[in-house]
Amino acid sequence: MPRGYDRALYFLPFDHRASFQSRMFGWKGALTEAQTAEIAAAKRVIFDGFKAAIAGGVPAAKSAILVDEQFGAAILRDAKAAGFTTACCAEKSGQDVFDFQYGEDFASHIEAFGPTFSKVLVRYNPEGDRAMNKAQALRLRRLSDYLAGKGNSRFLFELLVPAEQAQLDRLKGDRKAYDLELRPRLMVEAISELRAAGVEPDLWKVEGLDRREDCQNIVATARAGGRDAVGCIILGRGENDAKVREWLGVAASVPGFIGFAVGRTDFWDALVGWRAGTLTREAAVAEIARRYRAFVDIFERARFETAAASILASA
Repeated sequence: MPRGYDRALYFLPFDHRASFQSRMFGWKGALTEAQTAEIAAAKRVIFDGFKAAIAGGVPAAKSAILVDEQFGAAILRDAKAAGFTTACCAEKSGQDVFDFQYGEDFASHIEAFGPTFSKVLVRYNPEGDRAMNKAQALRLRRLSDYLAGKGNSRFLFELLVPAEQAQLDRLKGDRKAYDLELRPRLMVEAISELRAAGVEPDLWKVEGLDRREDCQNIVATARAGGRDAVGCIILGRGENDAKVREWLGVAASVPGFIGFAVGRTDFWDALVGWRAGTLTREAAVAEIARRYRAFVDIFERARFETAAASILASA
């Protein structure tokens, strides 16, 4: 397949594993079979919300799920059978340094499910530990080369740039200042370094940005060197509804940002209510569908308004 993906794509991600297990269920360590089944059942509620959104009018061709093999293997199979766009994570959960969830068997697990996208979550700060960054890049190059050669799944790269303590110290511990003043530049540097190391995603999934020019810089970096079809999507990072709406509006106004991946903001409250007995399963499914569709509408509206403004400006 040609490198890149530039069609509209709206992910409902629920590939959370370690954080889901500990924060939603309060469980630590190895799980029993019954506990595993309970988490899988909760993820089925999210998937049903996704399907309800499509039944309610969200375009299936622009919709996608991101789920893990550990708790969502059956969901991945059902989604693929239904013709949905799917993504499955390849990284070990909850690690500061990227490594494969299934070690040297990573390829066989990708082939077993044949997702549209194989996804990795990577924490990479270019001003951080250089040896750690190099080790990650070498592993990621393996996956990139495999996916490029195999041709069955595209490469979805989720980039997180956590602040180094020295960076926070310079900003007197102000994390909002880090997100606004420092993180956008570091994201550009991280993408450049990873690409120089031979890591070539089809789609970059990046943290929310407050300024349009920062989104433009991310797209320009991701597409430099003739990679004109490479796309970018914005992630929700578990932020509140208002902040996610703001990020979506900014990203949607920039060509090259083709969609989003908003997970916890979509499903967390609904699942908590369902597990607490304050929401029926049907109501939880409907609420997830409503939130997912609302974010789709926000992104599509912002894209339309940007296109209309461009036409008027050129008239």
